Amino acid sequence: MRRAAVLALARETQARLEELARRPSGHPASGGYGTRLRRLGLRADELRAAARDLARACRDLAPRDVVRVAQALVDGGCFEGGLVACLLLDRQRAAAASLGARDLVRLAGDPDNWASVDTFACLVSGPAWRRRQVPDTLIAGWARSRERWWRRVALVSTVALNAPSRGGAGEPARTLRVCRALAADRDDMVVKAMSWALRALARHEPARVRGFLARHHAVLAARAVREVTNKLTTGLKTPRRPRARTG
Repeated sequence: MRRAAVLALARETQARLEELARRPSGHPASGGYGTRLRRLGLRADELRAAARDLARACRDLAPRDVVRVAQALVDGGCFEGGLVACLLLDRQRAAAASLGARDLVRLAGDPDNWASVDTFACLVSGPAWRRRQVPDTLIAGWARSRERWWRRVALVSTVALNAPSRGGAGEPARTLRVCRALAADRDDMVVKAMSWALRALARHEPARVRGFLARHHAVLAARAVREVTNKLTTGLKTPRRPRARTG
């Protein structure tokens, strides 16, 4: 497909998003860290609808052309456009199956907020890694990054290895390798991702997760230890407190 036609699809989708724009309230999608991306204040259902219609429009495209549409949306510098790009690739299996390491780095853009990072890691980089389209060394490199958001991408990518909703069947070796690399990290965004990664693995390999907590208890953040222990013992990250009796 000609490049102009590919870009036209991306522009049409971006225009649709712009028409729905409303004033964003605060930064709920960026975890309080803000974002350099332009935000339109769209709801999740609006993004899913846009991605569904775009996937339908891309139905007859070659897989690499679908990737180009997604990349054009990311390159547009719009927060919602990047999310729709990830949703598109999640719907277009052949396009997702064509992704390599260079694609992932480009599609991640310049990560600076938890919503973009988590959507990318759960829908794009994690599944590609699970299917072994990219080497473990790529994820390991992200885990060594000086940038908090790349370290979070590395940890959240493990969720796709273990969450049944994302096609994961449990991969303790690859998951714990990343967790070991970041066990002592105290950045809040990384600590929360560590908790998520270990909780996702716990449903498949509770003994392995308990062993990991025991071996790394001295360096793991208290929050991660608490939440993962709760998951192992109660099945919940944060168990509800019993209501006080009255009367």
